Amino acid sequence: MGGTIARLAAQGHSVCLLDVTNGEPTPHGDPATREAEAAAALRELSPPAGSGGSVTRHMLGGTGLPNRRIEPSVGARHLVAGVIRAVQADIVFAPHFEDAHPDHVAVTRIVEDARFDAKLTGLSMPGDEGRPPVYPRWLFYYYATHLRTVPAPSFIMDIAGFQEHKRRAILAYRSQFIVPEKNRPVVDWVAAAWMYFGSRIGTAAGEAFYTREPLGLSGLDGIVL
Repeated sequence: MGGTIARLAAQGHSVCLLDVTNGEPTPHGDPATREAEAAAALRELSPPAGSGGSVTRHMLGGTGLPNRRIEPSVGARHLVAGVIRAVQADIVFAPHFEDAHPDHVAVTRIVEDARFDAKLTGLSMPGDEGRPPVYPRWLFYYYATHLRTVPAPSFIMDIAGFQEHKRRAILAYRSQFIVPEKNRPVVDWVAAAWMYFGSRIGTAAGEAFYTREPLGLSGLDGIVL
């Protein structure tokens, strides 16, 4: 959802990217390398100065949960709930819940539970910075699947004009998408996807999302097609 992140920030929204793990262990690179790559990707998605919007990053619990061994525990969901409170999140995005990657599935369950726990009164959450309980109005799912499935999105975000920000942000992760030869085609797959989803709504590029809760419309002027 890199194009959506860039677009929302350019529209004046404050976007917080939550890293649930530092990626260790991973075949290529190390924590310092991935930190530098993440910082470079962040710059690609950030809006011009003076736009009013922002994109920031936060590592869960300072060091994150263990890569390849993430589990939906009470402690994990309270860590995420603390971040939701700290930034007073109005909308939360998580990976789609149908996936072959155990970490993706676990993170999604953690986020779903954290959305609920963040609203509990009389209970502090680690890292909440003393901010009050909050219940994000929306939980949207983006597609980051390891299954050979065809998404059936609830809505598609128009990211025309921001697709190259997305491409450069992906390429910033050299240890993941350039060093390992087998991952190099991923960038082309992602580009094909944004062109396809854009064609479904009559724009040059789009990103697909799913929601379990119905979206309400106050008019039709925001519909792009």
